[in-house]
Amino acid sequence: MKILIAPDSFKESLSAVEVADCIEQGIKNYKPDIECIKIPLADGGEGTVEAVLRATGGRKISLRVKDPLSRDIDSYWGLLPDNETAILEMAAASGLELLLPEERNPMYTSTFGVGQLIQSALDYGCKKIYIGIGGSATNDGGAGMAKALGVKFLDDKNEEVGDGGRFLSKINNIDRTGVDQRIKNCEFIVISDVQNPMCGEKGASNVYGPQKGADPDMVKQLDLNLYHFGELLEEITNYKILDLPGAGAAGGLGGGLVAFCNADIRPGFETISEITDIEKFIQSADLVFTGEGKLDYQTKYGKVPYGVAQLSRKYGKPVIGIAGSLGNNYEELYKYGFQGIVSIAEGPISLEDSIKNSKKLITNTAERIVRISFMFENK
Repeated sequence: MKILIAPDSFKESLSAVEVADCIEQGIKNYKPDIECIKIPLADGGEGTVEAVLRATGGRKISLRVKDPLSRDIDSYWGLLPDNETAILEMAAASGLELLLPEERNPMYTSTFGVGQLIQSALDYGCKKIYIGIGGSATNDGGAGMAKALGVKFLDDKNEEVGDGGRFLSKINNIDRTGVDQRIKNCEFIVISDVQNPMCGEKGASNVYGPQKGADPDMVKQLDLNLYHFGELLEEITNYKILDLPGAGAAGGLGGGLVAFCNADIRPGFETISEITDIEKFIQSADLVFTGEGKLDYQTKYGKVPYGVAQLSRKYGKPVIGIAGSLGNNYEELYKYGFQGIVSIAEGPISLEDSIKNSKKLITNTAERIVRISFMFENK
């Protein structure tokens, strides 16, 4: 039997790579000679680079960049085996998890570090750059990113403005004469499932600002500032940036990447499955394991386990979903290709204990599942 293991991460607990390793261990605990193929997946947020590199055999490139508050930190991006394709995650430079709760304030945070990651990939000669933009701490419309690539943002006195969402309203002119010209010869693909426009009730500031530390007054100001910035972007590009689906992702970084890098915004699972060639592995598998921290009715809206289940159903492959917890109406997922959906909880357990013991719980769950599978196979 050949088993494909293709999970997403268990948020705040384990990366997709770690989850895949635990599932494999559980399977091997029962039957060591079972062939396991591990293709950990991601949706563009934290862990995307690690998952893609594990699946493709690429290598991690380390460098120092600025964090959301302009402090020097260690970061990274991934170089795929063709040596011309890069995979980046903005969370590695401008992510919310890089800040303490009391430091989170999108009026001050910047995407400058994301621009440094892009510049490093260009230095390596990359002609295609995938950028996962989940987990953002910012609301600067990608201005910081563009600044790192040579764009200047000038006020009415022709002086450069500062970093962060608070300064967007001060921009009077965008000077692109010094922009890195290698951008023109590179294809940029944004990995994001977010469909929000840049501004308005469903825009970046209103929907995501509060989780980044913005209070109601700040949300209003950020939205106004981002609207002003979006109008300037439309003037210099002739693109309809403000209402573009996905432009509001990562505090407007989606729109900024379209404006300054001519990027194409694509859905997370669809793009990651293309990079990893997951469909090929599903075709050759006898059984598929997938999962994430929580499986519920929302999983069907483009999340990794849903995508895996859909491809598995296409080829008539049984798929089992493993989750830290099962949420509202998870049973709906049985309509979309899942043959089994299992929680890792062993009796009543708190969320804290589940996270603390997640490796053991996932391993035990995978072993139980494969024991049952072989019991019926041997009948």
